[in-house]
Amino acid sequence: MSSTLFDRAKQIIPGGVNSPVRFYEPYPFFASYGKGSKIITKDHDTLIDYCLGYGAVILGHAFLDVINAVRTQLDKGNIFCVPTENEVRLVELIIELIPNIEMVRLMNTGSEATMHSIRLARAYTGKKKIVKFDGCYHGAYDYVMVNPGSSASTSAYDGNLVESMKQTLLVPYNDINALEKLVKQNKDIACIIIEPVLANMGLIIPEDEYLNKLRRLTEREGIILIFDEVVTGFRLSLGGASEYFGVMPDIMTLAKSIGNGFPLSAIAGKKDIIELLSPKGTVFQGSTYAGNPISVTAGIATLEKLKEVKNDLYPKLSRFSDTLSNGIKDHIRDLKLNARVNNISSMFQLFFTGGQIKNASNVRQSNQVLYKRLFDELLKSGIFIPPSQFETCFISYSHDDDDIDRTIEAFANGLTKVKNSE
Repeated sequence: MSSTLFDRAKQIIPGGVNSPVRFYEPYPFFASYGKGSKIITKDHDTLIDYCLGYGAVILGHAFLDVINAVRTQLDKGNIFCVPTENEVRLVELIIELIPNIEMVRLMNTGSEATMHSIRLARAYTGKKKIVKFDGCYHGAYDYVMVNPGSSASTSAYDGNLVESMKQTLLVPYNDINALEKLVKQNKDIACIIIEPVLANMGLIIPEDEYLNKLRRLTEREGIILIFDEVVTGFRLSLGGASEYFGVMPDIMTLAKSIGNGFPLSAIAGKKDIIELLSPKGTVFQGSTYAGNPISVTAGIATLEKLKEVKNDLYPKLSRFSDTLSNGIKDHIRDLKLNARVNNISSMFQLFFTGGQIKNASNVRQSNQVLYKRLFDELLKSGIFIPPSQFETCFISYSHDDDDIDRTIEAFANGLTKVKNSE
């Protein structure tokens, strides 16, 4: 069934998919529906899902509290393009849950939020250049398409305006000395934008004090610090990476987990910066679908649930991540494979390399052929991880101990077959 659907799709959709990250050889499976921690395919296979909408589905597929709230709103209307009370309620929730947030503008996608956050930084500082990190993915527009992560890592950059890309300065992640040198050499830097935990280049975790040093550097030099928390927001902790690491940026972008997968994003941060957005300020940003009642309702239901279960949720996600990662590491050690696992909170990823994974260069040197073999073997065993080495695995509130046990067993079998294929 998936094979037939893909043949149809290729004739009318570029590459047969509506986002390149969804493609893998020989063809992707097509989803029929999802429930909890599982996806059921059009081929009638049930898969334990660790892709989870690339991190968006923190509570689980078709989570009842969210779905019921959305059903109720659907009877009232899906879009008005005038303000609603629920927009205010959602923003109040975000401000309540994330430390030191003063003002929020709701949007639709992570790309939209990061793009406008950079425009805000330029308007606030009067400067042009931005700094991004090798392997960080912030969307698909000109000035962040410089060594991006995710599926863009293997793509050409045709169609981009090179003149715009020249305003972007690139540094390796986890190298504070390289960043300090770059900042010293450039006095026209408006902002530094960073995924505090890189989730679009496998999974790369900041070294001790790295984010603190970054924050001190930006404060000293008058540079706006933007945390792209499209992935980590509400996932690392209820207050995101800012709360988890105790580092407060000037601006943060939120998406994915904010609505358990409904299209919803936000720019949040200091009032004197965010209020530069029109109509209060002079930075134009508009959207027909921003703050639409369906996504906003999903956002309220999601955040209220996360707030309600936070004392159970985040310890559970960390425990599952540690248990799963340690189980995989045990099998790697027993098989004497050159591989390693990075994990933090509800996120983990395996790399076929004997070295450390500290930056994007380390990830590119890992064996992606072996990763694809493992992906194929896991899929046969009913486990769905991201097809690309440049993505991250996620755990949801709906995963249970049986899922974790079955996954460790599937990894053991998959890693054994990978070892035998070397």
